[in-house]
Amino acid sequence: MVSMPQNKATILVVEDEQSTLEFISAILYSDGYHVIRAASGKKAISMTADNPVDVILLDLGLPDIDGMKVLKSIREWSDIPIIIVSARDNELDKVAALDAGAYDYITKPFGNNELLARIRTAIFLYKKTLSPHTNIPDSFSVGDVTIHYHKRTVTKNAQHIHLTPIEYKIVVLLSQNAGKVLTHEFIIGRVWGLYEKDDQLLRVNMANIRRKLENSPANPQYILTEVGVGYRMAEYI
Repeated sequence: MVSMPQNKATILVVEDEQSTLEFISAILYSDGYHVIRAASGKKAISMTADNPVDVILLDLGLPDIDGMKVLKSIREWSDIPIIIVSARDNELDKVAALDAGAYDYITKPFGNNELLARIRTAIFLYKKTLSPHTNIPDSFSVGDVTIHYHKRTVTKNAQHIHLTPIEYKIVVLLSQNAGKVLTHEFIIGRVWGLYEKDDQLLRVNMANIRRKLENSPANPQYILTEVGVGYRMAEYI
């Protein structure tokens, strides 16, 4: 496999046609991107939840779930840039995808440079929305844990900690409000959306976060529980 630069983005390519999958992957590898691949809608949703993906290239004609359903499903909990790459060139399909939250829509066949340009633009615009102000710090540290906002990574004792996109989003939200108690409802609304009401989702993810970050998950130091109210990130240890 080609060795990838560490500062390049990770692209999830969702495509069931093997020749097209290999073609797109080759374009991305040649430009230094890290590529992960999914040949079905269910796999795409699972991989998006489990990997720190920067951009998704999504085909609409998948064997198990239509790409539009995949797009809408991911949009319920993530704002990762999704670029539709499809043979469907109907204007109504394009409008529907963009209205559902796609960043861009590319019709097959396409040029290599066009695809790379669309990806660069999506990454640039997404990072701009994450850091709209120049005074946002590069990182937040408490104890031996550091959240690197611009790199979208978390380390403990200088060792990388793998968090799912949802877990990372929760940690960032708490760290940017360190010392403040955030209610269950507030966290759920910011992470999953205003229409999600299931506290169990938050509890499961919080348990996973503590297992990865805390020295003793049963006696947390970093993310503290305010019983019956919510959670608070410690300002210092």
